[in-house]
Amino acid sequence: MTLKIDLAWLLMIAEQKTPGDPQVTDWGALVAAVSRHEAEIFGVPVYDDPHERAAALLQQLLHIPALERSNAMFACAVAYGYLVASGLKVGTSAEQVRDLARLVKSGEAGVTRIAQELRGWSG
Repeated sequence: MTLKIDLAWLLMIAEQKTPGDPQVTDWGALVAAVSRHEAEIFGVPVYDDPHERAAALLQQLLHIPALERSNAMFACAVAYGYLVASGLKVGTSAEQVRDLARLVKSGEAGVTRIAQELRGWSG
């Protein structure tokens, strides 16, 4: 089963996991994140597993910020929440989250590398 998210789920994560409930400044970024994680080419998913889909969400939301602030925290919370909602047991530290956010923000890592890092969070 492939977990599908929607705009309402992203807004719930933003409200619950970012301090002060920052306002959305770019709705298109959220819509793009939803579309990207479920992308298909000729009926074949672009991202095969939950880690790759979470990585695509994280990368999208960090490079095209949707909120007025706390975008790195939001993007990481979305990736974490996606893995948990997909039925995976996830454990990470604040340092791992910080390091991953920095790696993604630097532009040095693509979805495959980000997914590899996320796999380290879930076993």
